[in-house]
Amino acid sequence: MTAITVDELKVSPGETARLRVPPPPAPSQLAGPSSTEQNAAAMRALLAGILPPLMGLFLLIVIWHLATMNGGSIPTPGKTWEAAVKLFADPFYSNGPNDQGIGWNILSSLQRVAIGFGIAALVGIPAGFILGRFATMASMINPIISLLRPVSPLAWLPIGLLVFQKADPAAIWTIFICSIWPMIMNTAQGVMRVPQDYLNVARVLNLSEWKIVTKILFPSVLPYMLTGIRLSIGTAWLVIVAAEMLTGGVGIGFWVWDEWNNLKVEHIIIAIFVIGIVGLILEQTLLFLAKRLHTES
Repeated sequence: MTAITVDELKVSPGETARLRVPPPPAPSQLAGPSSTEQNAAAMRALLAGILPPLMGLFLLIVIWHLATMNGGSIPTPGKTWEAAVKLFADPFYSNGPNDQGIGWNILSSLQRVAIGFGIAALVGIPAGFILGRFATMASMINPIISLLRPVSPLAWLPIGLLVFQKADPAAIWTIFICSIWPMIMNTAQGVMRVPQDYLNVARVLNLSEWKIVTKILFPSVLPYMLTGIRLSIGTAWLVIVAAEMLTGGVGIGFWVWDEWNNLKVEHIIIAIFVIGIVGLILEQTLLFLAKRLHTES
């Protein structure tokens, strides 16, 4: 801004100093950003979200190509791509119980994950509310959770085979026992972090325990509960691959082991990408639902 001197403000006798007032801005200047600017901003945000993952994937493929270009047991990206094209040309073929396409194997694994994860949610979320609500119960159960939570899923699988005498229930049992802990711990943590003032008001109003849970605890605990669910679904999908390698039958884990026995390394690498993509889809789906529920609440 240019400074104005005193001499510039002097006027001759009889003259009136006139201050020039800038004209009001045009209506176009007062309006918000145009639709073109909004579209450009949306496009920049989209590119900022897509380009970095694509660049990372490209870097991974380049490193993979450089590591396998001189030959060896690991196939190159080109050979793996050719095998994937043939594999997904008919992913749902069926030539018997032990020779089915990768599509049927993925669906069978997802079915087991859904059952085991569903049972874990039905048991783990109420258990988390109970542990967070009653300190005495939490003091009794927390040492047991700390003892059992680090146990490998491969250690739980023989117990399931011994009890159920079948592969499918044993795999579902392994998913259940390994995915229940994040839901219990996160839900209990959320209940314990509810402000005590809320509970004091509920006590003054003489609310029942059911109303306290549904009207006060549940809305406050929802973000913690959804975090536990998201962690549990990742654990469940991780566990099923290891369990199916040992139990056999139809499933992505058994399919990987079968391809290893057939020395089809390209198919094993394809399965690694498929397992990662399916797990990513499951996690992002739950994350999207969590954001929707958090926005609505």
